[in-house]
Amino acid sequence: MRDPSGRLLRLLSLLQSPREWTGVELAERLGVTPRTIRRDVDRLRELGYPVDATHGNIGGYRLTAGTAMPPLLLDDDEALAIAIGLRTGATAAVTGIEDASLRALAKLEQVLPSRLRHRLTALSEATVVPPAGAGPSADPEILAVLGATCLVHEKVRFTYAKPGSEQSKRFVEPHRLVAAGRRWYLIAYDSDRGDWRTFRLDRITEVHRTGLRVPARELPDGVDAATWLTRSLIAHSGSIRARVVLHQSVEEAAAHVPARNGILEPLDADTCVLTTYPDTPEYLARAITLLPIDYTVQGPPEVITALRTITDRATKGIGPQRL
Repeated sequence: MRDPSGRLLRLLSLLQSPREWTGVELAERLGVTPRTIRRDVDRLRELGYPVDATHGNIGGYRLTAGTAMPPLLLDDDEALAIAIGLRTGATAAVTGIEDASLRALAKLEQVLPSRLRHRLTALSEATVVPPAGAGPSADPEILAVLGATCLVHEKVRFTYAKPGSEQSKRFVEPHRLVAAGRRWYLIAYDSDRGDWRTFRLDRITEVHRTGLRVPARELPDGVDAATWLTRSLIAHSGSIRARVVLHQSVEEAAAHVPARNGILEPLDADTCVLTTYPDTPEYLARAITLLPIDYTVQGPPEVITALRTITDRATKGIGPQRL
């Protein structure tokens, strides 16, 4: 790369990726010698970019965080990704982030080149974002604190308020934060209760870091945090437990059964079982009749009764067949 300015920008872009580059790798990428890379790194340092270098066989270069970081260099896809994220953040379920997202988006749009502004404008005009609604939202400070404690496995204390019950003090080991719909949830191990629990962030107040770090725990059955949250929400969504055998593989059935509707588990290569907790038998009966899958209801009897009612109504609606 003969243009020194262009090469410097390309080098900066590579160094901003979350990895460490050897001088040989950078030289190959930019089509120059390792000696030229060393000179370009020195030039970046003169401009204020904190480029860290390590020596040895596994040494290399990387951009480290600084107290006065110069402007970041973003490629087209990265700039668009940030702009889209900020636009989405304007409707996020985090208290007070809407205005901050819009302000940051306005500043970003001012410095975007015209080709990117046109792409972002086209996307905005073609996209309809549902209104945020008046549902509960998470406190950004609590979100940030719990996020930090999840990373370092630090125990925290907080006050938790459940509907219809008194506030309780909790002492937990945070595991993961999960966003679902317009709500944020904390999955944590409750030390006082000796079990895993799921907490809605909009019900958490008075968070206190303890400074006590513990070994990381794994969720039961080796599931990930998203699966655990889905199971937790489903288990508390209704009073009826139903099992339906679907005559398709679990991978094929998953394309027709949203995760929020129940837990899919394989039985064999060609069948799986759906465990769900509907509010009423009638609701589940209507839902499974819409599935493009053969099925067998194992229970409860109320669901089978509701299916018979739907079948009788459909038969009467069709009337006698005509030749």
